Amino acid sequence: MAKTVLITGAAGGVGRATAEAFLDDDWRVWATAADEADLTALAEDGCETAELDVTNARECERVVEDVVDETGRIDCLVNAAGTAQFGAVEDVSTADLEAQFDRNLLGTHRMVREVLPHMRARENGTVVTVSSVAGRLSLPGQGGYAASQFAVEGLSDALRVEAAEFDVDVVVVEPGPVQTAGEDEAERGPNAEQTGAYDWLYQAREDSRLAGVRDAVSVTPGAVALTVRDAANASDPAPRYPVGEGAKLLLLARHAPARWRDAALSVVRKLLD
Repeated sequence: MAKTVLITGAAGGVGRATAEAFLDDDWRVWATAADEADLTALAEDGCETAELDVTNARECERVVEDVVDETGRIDCLVNAAGTAQFGAVEDVSTADLEAQFDRNLLGTHRMVREVLPHMRARENGTVVTVSSVAGRLSLPGQGGYAASQFAVEGLSDALRVEAAEFDVDVVVVEPGPVQTAGEDEAERGPNAEQTGAYDWLYQAREDSRLAGVRDAVSVTPGAVALTVRDAANASDPAPRYPVGEGAKLLLLARHAPARWRDAALSVVRKLLD
């Protein structure tokens, strides 16, 4: 019997690529998104699809029940739904920060709470959450997003130990910059309203020199998707999977004293003036 994977945030980017990767590996794939119309191409390729907004607890419950009723099992949950908002901490409204946590953290938590009882009953399963290297190291402009992903990392660390007793594996996949284009940037939140106090930050985001660096170290959604699939297939997956050279470099930077990192970022800022 084919294994079953349930994927959130499959409308585009990493989520869509992940659905395609599991299809290629002969899994039974349930791809979900807030608007099921965005999943037409995946349905044509052979995915089962369902409308699922991870900020809606009732939808989370309904979709998990439907998958279990139809297949009798969920072998892997992939939490790929999320938003990424750019802005200085002061510029990000509390409402926007709450919305980001609602999707990135609470959405993951809602799905785990619905799926885990079924995995525990079977004493088998894998929960893979697509986080970000920003969940380990926060940079200027990423404060709100990084805070939500730091929280995802903490949630996953606790869950990994708690679920191990029931032979359920818990994995976090941590890409660095991911190549996106057009509608494949879906699930991004709005940019913060700018106070004018941090113009350098927004200018840096548009600077062609930094954009070139980001492009050089970015990874494709497909590369992230293959990492997710490999983790789901592993008999003893690692707790974390950084994806891409950019992610690995940033994780190395975590080991430098915080004052050194701050000083380096100050030098970069001056160079961009």
